[in-house]
Amino acid sequence: MADASPPPVPFLRRELLTAHLAAAAIAAHVVESLLPGVGPWFKPGLANIFSLVACFHVGLEAAVAVTLIRVVVGSLAVGSFLTPGFFLALSGAIGALGVMALTRRFPALGPAGVSVLAALAHMTGQVLAAWGLFVGHGGLLHALPWFLAGSWATGLINGVLTFLLLERLEKYQA
Repeated sequence: MADASPPPVPFLRRELLTAHLAAAAIAAHVVESLLPGVGPWFKPGLANIFSLVACFHVGLEAAVAVTLIRVVVGSLAVGSFLTPGFFLALSGAIGALGVMALTRRFPALGPAGVSVLAALAHMTGQVLAAWGLFVGHGGLLHALPWFLAGSWATGLINGVLTFLLLERLEKYQA
């Protein structure tokens, strides 16, 4: 198995890039909160692009930082900290990070493949959290296939956008 570790990035640059990616993720989170959605937990997931870029360009630790900062600060910015929406976002983020940790080292998947799998894990985590914490009956679980289909599509789009951003970063890094 080939090691798909990101190229070495100088420490200060790594920290600054992580901070910039977190700021961009927070901005995307806030913008997405203004968009209408299919449900309270189904948005395009544009903020996840920045977590994926961090994962592939800087490393998994940066992806964890970007994701958790985005969930906490983004929820503070939109006024949803410690609300049900916050816990749904956090559960989805944890699922997506778990998948990123497991799959990012498989070069055949690339950013698009990892993004799709992370989006599916994100949605599954959110639906399971909503079911366990708030709903408590199987009606929500029957909608899971539809939510997963939407997540697959948005995960693919976000993965392609991540790939394009990574190409630009590598071009400027050289």
